[in-house]
Amino acid sequence: MANSQTSPPRFAICIRTDDADLLTPRMVYQVLPDGSAAKSNYIRVIDNEGEDYLYPADYFVFVELPQDVERALMSAS
Repeated sequence: MANSQTSPPRFAICIRTDDADLLTPRMVYQVLPDGSAAKSNYIRVIDNEGEDYLYPADYFVFVELPQDVERALMSAS
């Protein structure tokens, strides 16, 4: 599991999935840092089951959110 305490939170919106139980299109997901996954064009996200897992990066679009929105999303998780 990646350590999300060393960098600011990042978020991405799911734009496609091959498993609707794990990812929901149009939903915002927290992205965890994972340099080795990024080299293979994957990102690590907290999925619908609350687990961090690798998914193809092209399933998502990264978004920058206002700090108050990021704080609200982090406190809701």
